[in-house]
Amino acid sequence: MSEFHLAQVNIARMRAPLDDPQMAAFVAALEPVNALADQSPGFVWRLQDEAGDATAFRPFDDPAMMINMSVWESLEALAAFVYRQGEHRAMWWVPEGRRPTPAEALERLEALRELGPSPAAFTFTRPFPAPDGRPAAPVLDECA
Repeated sequence: MSEFHLAQVNIARMRAPLDDPQMAAFVAALEPVNALADQSPGFVWRLQDEAGDATAFRPFDDPAMMINMSVWESLEALAAFVYRQGEHRAMWWVPEGRRPTPAEALERLEALRELGPSPAAFTFTRPFPAPDGRPAAPVLDECA
């Protein structure tokens, strides 16, 4: 057994304040994702205040910057948590000028998880051409 645990950090810049409607899907996902992490094998700790909220921490001069930190028993435990949910990113073509909604994005992620890459939702490693016939980019290795 190792004498070390794995610490991880990720940071992000919010596009809007947490109470803005643009952030509603993100805010709604916080509690379920944190609860899932808390119950995952190999989970040790996550940054949070007494109320269980990590969004209040602002260690940067820029108040739009958020931080997430956690500790895991091993790299394998963290990877299992991150990737057991299936794909965490999806891509799809939208007509020029149309802006997809967060609800549509969640539907596309679910389609990718259930059906795998398809014209409805795909990944960098398995791209699909645009409906107008524009060729897809070459297959790439996905990073993280």
